[in-house]
Amino acid sequence: MYDIVKKTKEWKFMKIGIDKLGFFTPDLYVDMAELARTRHEDPNKYLIGIGQAKMAVIPPTQDVVTMAANAAQRILTVDDKEQLDLVIFATESGIDNSKAAAVYVARLLGLKSNIRAFEVKQACYGATAGLQLARDHVALFPRSKVLVIGADIARYGLKTPGEPTQGGGAVALLVSADPQILALDKQSAYQTQDIMDFWRPLGQTEAMVDGKYSSNIYLEFLDHVWQDYQQKTGLKLEDLAAVLFHLPYTKLGLKGIRQLTTGAEPALTLRLTKEFEHARTFNRLVGNLYTGSLYLSLLSLLQQSEQLIAGDRLGLFSYGSGAEAEFYSGILQPDFKAGLMGVDYSQLLANRQQVSVDKYEHLFKQQLFHAATEELDYSNDPARFVLAGVKEYQRQYLEH
Repeated sequence: MYDIVKKTKEWKFMKIGIDKLGFFTPDLYVDMAELARTRHEDPNKYLIGIGQAKMAVIPPTQDVVTMAANAAQRILTVDDKEQLDLVIFATESGIDNSKAAAVYVARLLGLKSNIRAFEVKQACYGATAGLQLARDHVALFPRSKVLVIGADIARYGLKTPGEPTQGGGAVALLVSADPQILALDKQSAYQTQDIMDFWRPLGQTEAMVDGKYSSNIYLEFLDHVWQDYQQKTGLKLEDLAAVLFHLPYTKLGLKGIRQLTTGAEPALTLRLTKEFEHARTFNRLVGNLYTGSLYLSLLSLLQQSEQLIAGDRLGLFSYGSGAEAEFYSGILQPDFKAGLMGVDYSQLLANRQQVSVDKYEHLFKQQLFHAATEELDYSNDPARFVLAGVKEYQRQYLEH
């Protein structure tokens, strides 16, 4: 009991947060203007109306496990792996109703066996739940590190209203004491209600959504948790250098920043809107990551903004349909750029290969969900970790 009380007191003065941040999405994309024309829509409906320019295309040789491993391997060192004792995998695109995706990833990354590894689910909020659990774990065990993963494939179906808000990829967050990127505040505001704005029934490979209703709930939850957060902390909008949002499509985040800045001073509105544009750059080029969307936006801000400095406070709004939301903040650390491990994600996204709409539709239909046994040709997949097929319902992952 004494040790727990002592550690709790120490936590009051300990910085805990995001030490490193990695991202992966496959090397294929479809152009949204071309998709719009093929669907007999005005391209501006996609480019401006929902705020998307490109959409990641997920080949059958990639799933949430391989994308997660590919994201994590970009940031983990040998020393990191030795200190890791917990892996939390957030996804709503799980590949097994029993075995956690985290267990597969731990093996692919060569992590030691004396760790905990499990999966969490609450729509797009899952990675934030994992991040908060990780922070609490490090508070009790300051020498440990936690790997939090948010990986998903957003699927609504071909030629559906939700099709232009698809996408996919993975983010990997290394959480530790004395973090390089963002020290998390302990206080946050959150809300949960049983709401049917989005759901993915068992046995279905595509999500179901009430789009307009879901967008309205998103903005209602934003208002609630932001007001609650201000009351709890005494912080105001002017205390934030930037506000980050969960971005199922980037126009929704733009609505969010407009809602927050209603009645604000013009200079403050201009500053936060400018930083939001930096924060949504990568999301515009990838599409919806579900659990990883908010943290891809954080990555985009860190690489695109030229105004951020150590000591700046970032506000983060996490939302998961169904519905749950949280608003929290963190302080940028002096070496926040170093936490990206020197990876130029702008260049990686620019180097992707464009595929035709026909090719995108073909790959969409090739995703493995219920196959008992099937081999895949992964020779054209440049990723380090791939899905080679399925054998007696067991997915075959390998490093190549």
